[in-house]
Order: sequence, then C-alpha cells, then structure tokens
Amino acid sequence: MHTTTETTAPNRAPLPPVKRLATIEQVPAMYPFTAAALRDLKFRAHDRTNSRGETIKGNGTGPAGVWIQIGRKVLVDLDAFEAWIDSHRGQ
Repeated sequence: MHTTTETTAPNRAPLPPVKRLATIEQVPAMYPFTAAALRDLKFRAHDRTNSRGETIKGNGTGPAGVWIQIGRKVLVDLDAFEAWIDSHRGQ
C-alpha cells in the first residue's frame, strides 16, 4: 500500500528586495561619471566645517544613502544613486 501525503511549505515572509550595489570602479561603465568624480562626490557627501567654523554644504549623496562603506571597501547603492540623480533634474 502506497500513500501520498501532501506537504505544504511553511508560510514564509517575502524576501526584501535585493540592493543593486557596485564598486566605484564599476559605476563608470553604467553612468557618465568617472571614478575620480565619484570619489569627489563621496568626499563631499555630508556637510562639513572649515577652519573658520563655517559650514560647507554637502552634495546630499550621504543622506540619500548612496554610499555603503565596509572597512576600506566602498559600494554604491545604484537605486539610491539613480534617485539622487533624478532629484537634480532641471537644476
């Protein structure tokens, strides 16, 4: 006698969307920015203070979540980068 039993997969929560990440060296193949320009964008990502105590405005890529740094490795969140670029259209 052979019986079959149906097994159902346990209810699993949907997986979060996967982030599209690239290194600074990979991004110039996808967007019209050089690696040097991207490093400059990262350097100027946040507001900073000069030697006289004046605030120098950043470019907004830091608060936009464009940069992910793990140790020395810097990754670019491509979705956040595209959103940041789109926010500057017409300016």
